[in-house]
Amino acid sequence: MINHVTLVGRLTKDPDIRYTKEGAPVAHITLAVSRNFKNHAGEIETDFVNCTLWRRTAENTANYCQKGSIVGVTGRIQSRKYENAERKMVYVTEVVADSVRFMSGRPRELAEQET
Repeated sequence: MINHVTLVGRLTKDPDIRYTKEGAPVAHITLAVSRNFKNHAGEIETDFVNCTLWRRTAENTANYCQKGSIVGVTGRIQSRKYENAERKMVYVTEVVADSVRFMSGRPRELAEQET
């Protein structure tokens, strides 16, 4: 079986980093990924893909990326379910990232600090 995903897109918001009870960093991002074809109206549609990042990848992405940053994500698709506060089952499909590549260059604030 093969479960491998490669995506390149823009972050829709700043990475949301949290820590598990054991102290492991975990970040959630949403990537806006444009399709490579036009719809019947001649417009290019965009998919919004939720991704989960763990440990060092989560920390680095939270430290060096922000809304609008272009990133490349490789990982796998994973599905899970849980019961919400209203006792309804919620089903989630997301990409669990193995690696994130920063493609936007350095954030302006970091470049200014180094000069």
